[in-house]
Amino acid sequence: MDAREGGRRLLIIAGPTASGKSALAMALAARLGGTIINADAMQCYQELRVITARPSFTDEATLPHRLYGVRAAAQPANAAWWREAALGEMQNCEIPILCGGTGMYLSALIHGIAEIPDPGTAARLAAREALASLGAAAVHAMLDAPTAARLKPQDSQRVARAYEVLIGTGMGLAAWQNIPRSGLSGWQCRMILLDPPRERLRAAISVRFAAMLEAGAIPEVADFLATKPGPDLPLMRAHGVPEIAAFLRGEATLTEATARAVLATYQYTKRQATWFRHQKLVENENLRIINAENDFQTKFSESYIDDFINFINCDG
Repeated sequence: MDAREGGRRLLIIAGPTASGKSALAMALAARLGGTIINADAMQCYQELRVITARPSFTDEATLPHRLYGVRAAAQPANAAWWREAALGEMQNCEIPILCGGTGMYLSALIHGIAEIPDPGTAARLAAREALASLGAAAVHAMLDAPTAARLKPQDSQRVARAYEVLIGTGMGLAAWQNIPRSGLSGWQCRMILLDPPRERLRAAISVRFAAMLEAGAIPEVADFLATKPGPDLPLMRAHGVPEIAAFLRGEATLTEATARAVLATYQYTKRQATWFRHQKLVENENLRIINAENDFQTKFSESYIDDFINFINCDG
């Protein structure tokens, strides 16, 4: 049995940043008695609730939410950790609703993930020292060819991870990833993919960033930076953090920082949308893509919710 046949119901709500995933998840969870499980890499962290658009305290008190704000920024999350944590939460709720735009996490859940041995503390320290002294491009050049071909030289976090795996296990990351893996079983999966028109999405990003500033994103980021987080931590790359940091250092006006943050987020959503269009997570009959201009409301109408409920509950 795989993710597409038999088993318990599982719903995935995916799509690019600011496409309305959280609002739809809330509406469906309320109707289905479901539990919303985070599938967004940045929303796993305790810090920066506002700038990462985590559900509000009110939302979390209204409906059950899981895996939001469960890790410290100094403990970087990864797909292997998230998969195990998500599977645990899925077993403990009646109807799990995975909500997020981190495609790598969702792919790991559905298709499985390579079981890479722990490279060990010595390898991790050696990789960090190499990154600090030589730079990401030089460390990238020391990787095995198949792994290097999959990574961008400037992606310091993934390059360091690949290097520690190579020196700690004696085998390249690509070789480990090519080992056959076990996918998700025992679940009947439905997926709703939100794919708004580009200009509508960019407008939504702009409106949301303005709301974040109004809700206190600047002091939130300032407090986080005051803890002196490592520059390579994933949360340092959360949308809006580099731009607000530049504003706080006096290197940009707030208007400039806002424009840059909106543009960077929009460019990221284009990459997200491309990824989801080219990755097959579920069979077509178990996938509903919402991309027409008039399909996107501030809140989906009850008729839409009814339609989604029927889609989720159909035996297919």
